[in-house]
Amino acid sequence: MTSRIAGFFKLLIAAQFVLVAAQATAGHHEEKAASMDIVDTAVAAGQFKTLAAALQAADLVDTLKGDGPFTVFAPTDAAFAKLPAGTVESLLKPENRDQLVAILTYHVVPGKVKAADVVKLSEAKTVNGQDVDITVADNGVQINNANVIKVDIGASNGVIHVIDTVIIPAS
Repeated sequence: MTSRIAGFFKLLIAAQFVLVAAQATAGHHEEKAASMDIVDTAVAAGQFKTLAAALQAADLVDTLKGDGPFTVFAPTDAAFAKLPAGTVESLLKPENRDQLVAILTYHVVPGKVKAADVVKLSEAKTVNGQDVDITVADNGVQINNANVIKVDIGASNGVIHVIDTVIIPAS
């Protein structure tokens, strides 16, 4: 199962994502973020505490701190909170590690796939081995049933796209 971690986790067109004034601020933040790896970038953002805990429980932190590059569709804490009560707690138990790894690696695509490239795709193969569906519409981009709410957060070993729902692979 070493290939399961070969890489880990689209609003519309990049120009539609950020206002000109926000781009200057985001550009400075992205420079700083690009010097940190995917894990450190997510932790610094403050909205991925559950994801960070899950990565630790699944023993995937060192992998996502590796060379990559990785594209991570990162669910926020609010996305994890939408799961049925007790789901996260159950997944974090050692006896459910394999299931947790399967879910987390389903959020990762090998390589660095920026938003401008994601919008050209209809699907992508994840580290988990299964494909995610990519849908582009006037109201944004979806990865399976998750809305992409922020794109192209740069990291030294890849890119993060923030999603509003945890995506679950087929059993």
